[in-house]
Amino acid sequence: MTRASQILGLFRPDRPTLTVADAAAALGLNRTTTHRYFASLVSAGLLERSRDGAAFVPGGLLVQLGAFSLGRRAVVELAPPHLVGLAHATGLSSALSLWGASGPVVARVEEDNSNPVVVSVRVGHQLPVDSAQCQVFLAFMADQLRADRLVASVAGAGRRALVEGVERARETGLASTHILDSDITAVGAPVFDESGICATIAVIGTARTLPVETPGPAWRDLAGTAYELSKELGGEHHFPQDFTALL
Repeated sequence: MTRASQILGLFRPDRPTLTVADAAAALGLNRTTTHRYFASLVSAGLLERSRDGAAFVPGGLLVQLGAFSLGRRAVVELAPPHLVGLAHATGLSSALSLWGASGPVVARVEEDNSNPVVVSVRVGHQLPVDSAQCQVFLAFMADQLRADRLVASVAGAGRRALVEGVERARETGLASTHILDSDITAVGAPVFDESGICATIAVIGTARTLPVETPGPAWRDLAGTAYELSKELGGEHHFPQDFTALL
């Protein structure tokens, strides 16, 4: 694994292609051993032959991962002023989440400091599968087989409710949740870049400050924020038609 990462680390803007001989010389390996590493990386989709067949270039999987990483970085950099504006407009906490290993992970939170009582969520917290933001991710993520497996992991009535929530999110672009024990509510919306969903944003409150039975002003503020952030990322065309009706 270390050798593989060293080989991939040899690619730079001024070195877009790499030969076995160059890699062997740079790493102090013999060519036969280096060629075996290259063959393994090709099989894994991390490298592929250049057009002339004389060298190697980053493979499709590596390019895909790089694009995904850049997309995540872009949304994290662009989101803060949108989240601040959303918190001030609604008087609620706003949160940005990215997809982690097995669910949404909170990456950024903005609170409305003018409100003496704040309902918030901790940065780094992985949200449960029935959360509003997870419902949105499940509705729009590219790997729908993975989404189906996560839904199937929920038992009984909880699964039926989750399926309904995901279907509503797919149709409207919005999802909501109400934690009865704590009376906390949340509404989530997708953030799209050119290739699809890259994040979700949400507003968080209580049943009094953020009713979730019917869409209200905070829902429209959330929808507008999600749309404007997605527009900056070139992904506004991914929203369903019912979502844009809220704008």
